[in-house]
Amino acid sequence: MNRRHLFLAGLALLALWQGVAMLVHQPILPPPTEVGAVLWQEVRNGSLGGHFLASLWRVVASTLLAILTAAPVGLILGQSRRLNAFFAPVIYLLYPIPKVVFVPVVLLFLGIGDLSKIVVIYLILFFQVLVLVRDQAAGLRPELILSVRSLGAGRLALFRFVYLPASLPAILTALRQSIGTAVAVLYVAELFATQKGLGYYIYLNGSALLNYPAMYAGVVAMSVLGLGLYFLVDGLEKRWCRWQTAA
Repeated sequence: MNRRHLFLAGLALLALWQGVAMLVHQPILPPPTEVGAVLWQEVRNGSLGGHFLASLWRVVASTLLAILTAAPVGLILGQSRRLNAFFAPVIYLLYPIPKVVFVPVVLLFLGIGDLSKIVVIYLILFFQVLVLVRDQAAGLRPELILSVRSLGAGRLALFRFVYLPASLPAILTALRQSIGTAVAVLYVAELFATQKGLGYYIYLNGSALLNYPAMYAGVVAMSVLGLGLYFLVDGLEKRWCRWQTAA
């Protein structure tokens, strides 16, 4: 994506926000200039930074945990038709269930700390990564696998040099698709029994304190969190999957 186009798109969104705020002219929709001033003040005094870091830690921890567990499982299922046939019905039943419904259950079992919030996000990312990696590994051309086997490669070598590199785009695609959902679920998870996180910050200022500029500052910070992770995945894809963009 061209940086100039991104910059112009951002300016257009800010201009649209400013125009709608002027038309509505209500405290519930402050203009971006006012929100920007509050955001800068909250960042400078450190009150927003702590909430941002708490949310960032929860998303990053759950993402790394999902990659380390779901990617190997997806590769194994993609290699073995027998294992895939055994586990496919379970995955088929669990994958469509919106994982946000498990938030109260996870909180009851794991308490109100970081672990429960990390587990909720992990459940979403796990199935996204698992299904895409499994399908990518299972869809490799047979002649490619046979050619590598003819050179004496065993199952471990196939896993390392064929299945894993071929599945990297699927892993990154799964992360890209899941970031928005993960941040949305993070907001829901941080509404329950916590005093740290952007979800708590947004809810506190919007519903309890009626400080709408601060509430929108929290929304902007959460958007920055999601966009930053999205751009990070894009950067990793350009670095690790250069063959996809090679001329």
